[in-house]
Parts: sequence; C-alpha cells; structure tokens
Amino acid sequence: MTDDKPPNTAPAPSLKANPARKPAGEQSAPMIDKEEISEFAKTAIIAVLLALIIRTFLYEPFNIPSGSMLPTLEVGDYLFVSKPAYGYSRHSFPFGLANFEGRMMEDTPERGDVIVFKLPTNPSVDYIKRIVGMPGETIQVINGRVYINGDVVEREPVGLAQRENEDLSPQAMMEYIEILPGGIMHRIYEESDNEHLDNTAQYSVPEGHYFVMGDNRDNSQDSRVQSLVGFVPYENIVGRADILFFSVDEGMSFLNPFSWPRNIRYNRIFDRIGPIRPDENLN
Repeated sequence: MTDDKPPNTAPAPSLKANPARKPAGEQSAPMIDKEEISEFAKTAIIAVLLALIIRTFLYEPFNIPSGSMLPTLEVGDYLFVSKPAYGYSRHSFPFGLANFEGRMMEDTPERGDVIVFKLPTNPSVDYIKRIVGMPGETIQVINGRVYINGDVVEREPVGLAQRENEDLSPQAMMEYIEILPGGIMHRIYEESDNEHLDNTAQYSVPEGHYFVMGDNRDNSQDSRVQSLVGFVPYENIVGRADILFFSVDEGMSFLNPFSWPRNIRYNRIFDRIGPIRPDENLN
C-alpha cells in the first residue's frame, strides 16, 4: 500500500486561519492618521464656530485704512467693535445671514461715541466716525465751527501737529479739544477753518438717525456729504469702537517679520477709543 503523503510532514497551514500580519506600527498607522485628521477637523470646526459667535455677538475686529479719524485713530490701528453696545440688527450678522428689520436688545448710542456703520448708500462698505448730532437736532458748520441747535460747540486749542499727507508731504494741523454738549471731550484736527466742508447748510437730523463726523475735519467724508454718507440710520450701526488691540506703522509689510518689532506701535496697544465724559473726568 502506497502512502501518498511524505513521511513526518505536518498539514499545510490554513491561510484563512492564520493570515499574515504586519508589524504593529505599520498596522495602526492608517488608523492613527484618520484619527488625527478627524480630531484636527473637529478642532478647526469648533474654532471657526467660536470665532463666528464672538464676531457676531460680542466683538468684531476692524482695521483703520484712512486718516479720517486722526488724531483719535491712525492708519494701521486694529480695534474691537462692541456688538452688544447697541443691540443687534441684520447688519450685525456676517455674510447677510440675517434678514429682519429694526434691532434686537437695543440700546441708545450716546453723543461722542465712535461707531462703525454700514454706509447708507452702499451697505457693503463699513465706515467709522463719531456721533456728533442726535435724532431731532439741527447741525450746521460755519467757518469750521460746529453748531448744534444753533449753539456753537466749544473747542480749546492744543497746538500745531505735523502730519504726513498720502503723498508723504508734511502737513501742519491745528489740534483742538472739542467739547460737545454735556461736557463730552475729544480731540480733532483742522487744517484751517475755510476748507470745502467748513461752511455747510443746516441739517435736520431725522428721528432714528445720527449725524456723524470724522475727527480729521478737513479730510473726512461724513454726514456733511449727503450724497455719500448723509444721516446714519440706527439700523445701520454695527457697533461701538471700544479699544485698540494692535497698531502698526502705515506701510509695514507683514511679509517681512524682521521689520515687525520696530514697526509695532506698542504705546497704542489697548488704548481706549471713546471720548472723555464728565463723570470720568472728575475721577
């Protein structure tokens, strides 16, 4: 009788029962990669949602691109705008996500507040100016002086300030402390009292609107320019400019990190933006 199997030969191992195994490190790598990607995606989504919530309901960052608010705000300033200060309108929400009229949780802006608002003639554009005239008041500028309800707004000279124009040529400005009704004080610049917006018609501010002006009075397109800005509807106000969180010299290149230390305006970081009010001045 012939034996078909070789002597002392063990049965061939089953491939299904004993599959070949990769080293532990190789086997877990794809799983680890997937977990890392998943965790990174979750973290990124949470960060974006958190930033969106803060930007919508608390503080939104803005930067200053022009000198219309000198000497209060300079080109290269970065600031936070408080959304809860006046409540929320459809302009408080990014990307046109909200579509409703009026404001929720509303609070009244105060004279002297620096506000960011949507340009009435082009709501896709943000402007920043100071509230000078309140609803129902009359405003007029005569020989560079602001009149509210027929009464001149007082101002006290500080002295000459040397600035640079956009073409880097020197420009002498006269600096004043302007004292709005109620003793609200803030600084302004005037090149002279005979520039193109230093003599205006009398404006009657409609209810639910505000008259705004730039602190750099002869270099600001504001409510005096009715065809562009005009009266600012309460609904168009995005929020109140409260504090600077960063400031850099005009023209600094973020692509050159070696220039950052010498171009950061350290003395302006965390500067408060609002005016001096009488109760604050007494403390």
